Amino acid sequence: MKTSELRSKDDAGLKQELTELLKAQFGLRMQIATQQLNNTSQLKKVRRDIARVHTVNSERAKAKVNA
Repeated sequence: MKTSELRSKDDAGLKQELTELLKAQFGLRMQIATQQLNNTSQLKKVRRDIARVHTVNSERAKAKVNA
């Protein structure tokens, strides 16, 4: 997911996206533990998407404080 897509979402949409990404990350970790995951790069992509969501959230929080 691109950062521009995340910035276009509202706060509720970001929270929902974060929840979905955390569930996906948990599922991928379970697949690794049971040796069912073939493409391990998926975990890296999900982690980066989670970081992007956190970054957008912190940018919005800083903008609210400075406004």
